[in-house]
Amino acid sequence: MIEAERLTKRYAGFTAVQDLSFAVGRGEIAGFLGPNGAGKSSTMRMLACYLPPTAGRARVAGFDVFSQSLEVRRRVGYLPESTPLYPDMRVGEYLEYRAAIRGLGRSQTRQRIAAVLDQCQLADVERRIIGQLSKGYRQRVGIADALLHEPELLILDEPTIGLDPTQIRQMRDLIRGLAGKHTVLLSTHILPEVEATCTRVLILHRGRIAAQGTPAEVVAQSRVANEITVELDAGDEATALLERIEGVLSVQKVPGPEAPWRRFALHLQPGADPRAAVHALAVEKRWGLRELSRRTPSLEDVFVRLVHSEDSTATP
Repeated sequence: MIEAERLTKRYAGFTAVQDLSFAVGRGEIAGFLGPNGAGKSSTMRMLACYLPPTAGRARVAGFDVFSQSLEVRRRVGYLPESTPLYPDMRVGEYLEYRAAIRGLGRSQTRQRIAAVLDQCQLADVERRIIGQLSKGYRQRVGIADALLHEPELLILDEPTIGLDPTQIRQMRDLIRGLAGKHTVLLSTHILPEVEATCTRVLILHRGRIAAQGTPAEVVAQSRVANEITVELDAGDEATALLERIEGVLSVQKVPGPEAPWRRFALHLQPGADPRAAVHALAVEKRWGLRELSRRTPSLEDVFVRLVHSEDSTATP
């Protein structure tokens, strides 16, 4: 559904997106992650034909976003971060107005409005003035608008921003229900939401892709996934002895416990699990052992590690 090849966007003296290449399959829900200024919104706007790329290519449903932008727009529904609604209009009137702009016929307009009101759970507020609705309902109106013409690709830029936990859960359920029939590209800062919703993840940093794949693949590819924590009553020689265990790449002291206890993070080779060897070493050396656990990382752990690692290695 989406094919981007070396996609680049430069503003006067500043490169927001650089050599971005990725693909999203039909029916997938893809999460776009990254800190502020990573290039997420610029990329989404290029895919929605709101911005022309400076260099590179992107195709949506087989159509080029630069040379065939009208065909792309017919197949894309776009909800920007600031939902562009008319607060003085009623929900039904607004959707009729938007359907007319998109060129939907009268019978198709009635059919599609009824469908999106039901899909977005807006039937009870159809005659309400948009400006009197809660933030959560206004976001639903924005998604209903984006769905009116049955787009193949739905682009949602921070759709849950400003919502309370209940509204976030409702929005998450709505987005999950779109999978299969629509391809969804979703930008958010709420990483547990991505783990619960998305089938594919793309992490952007400084305009480039830092990692991509399914949530499980991104976690598995990260060093965070191969780590165990050990807490020992041991002397200064513990670090060197732990590093000699097969499968251990490095050992890092972790601050926290009071003497004589020491906590270590053991970074491992892919697939390694030396917990039995660590236990055997503790028995041999007569060390006290009160923690030996394999860390189950989250996508947030991976995200923080990737961003921090790239920031620390970047040249000033």
